Amino acid sequence: MSSIATQAPLKSSAGPHSEHKSSMGPVLDVALRVLLFATALVAIIVMVTSKQTKLIPVAPGIAVPVAAKFNHSPAFIYFVAALSVACLYGIITGFLSVLALMKPGGVPTKLQIHFVMFDALLLGIVAAATGTAGGVAYIGLKGNSHSGWNKICNTYGSYCFHFASSILLSLISSITLLLLVWLSLYVLSKKIARRAI
Repeated sequence: MSSIATQAPLKSSAGPHSEHKSSMGPVLDVALRVLLFATALVAIIVMVTSKQTKLIPVAPGIAVPVAAKFNHSPAFIYFVAALSVACLYGIITGFLSVLALMKPGGVPTKLQIHFVMFDALLLGIVAAATGTAGGVAYIGLKGNSHSGWNKICNTYGSYCFHFASSILLSLISSITLLLLVWLSLYVLSKKIARRAI
């Protein structure tokens, strides 16, 4: 009986310590969701404003104005659509995380499971959009002599700088989503370990 009485205070004294450790999880979750929203929003703005018009010579003494815009490429349209979803998702889940942060019990396990599922789904979407836009950007930068695709970044420098910046920001969004998945899985594993004790 004395061994049971000495174990009970140990469990109760470990409780507040573990709650103190896990209290950084929701704060970090909110910060990462704000970062996701900010990087996705800026990437969308930079991509949508990427427009440049140049005079392209077609014959001696004749030049035609040719515009380069993001909506001329289906890959860039998909890129903007995927980042728009990520931006909206960042707002909604950031708001839910702030509400959960204010609750005394913290983030409910069911909500944490939903976060993991949707974070992973969105990670796949944003990473795919970043990859497709990066592939098109690489062809714009280097061209492809085998396919006969000419590089355009030597002519449309400002346009290329815009979409390169936007792709970099999208890569940061993808990494942020990966960190959110890892964080949610870590918090869930701690909750499961606490219930097992």
